[in-house]
Amino acid sequence: MKASTKNQIKGKLHQASGKVKELVGKAIDNNEMQLKGKTEYTAGKIQEKTGEIEEVLEK
Repeated sequence: MKASTKNQIKGKLHQASGKVKELVGKAIDNNEMQLKGKTEYTAGKIQEKTGEIEEVLEK
């Protein structure tokens, strides 16, 4: 599997995990967990985009 594909998959997993943390944090009124979720979601978005850019540059 290409590194670009791995980055895209890992990015999507981080986004999903971050979204869950954010929603759980909101449900239990835990601002710290909510913030960690948002941070992980954003990091996942960046990792996914990095994978997309790498894929374009490989061609």
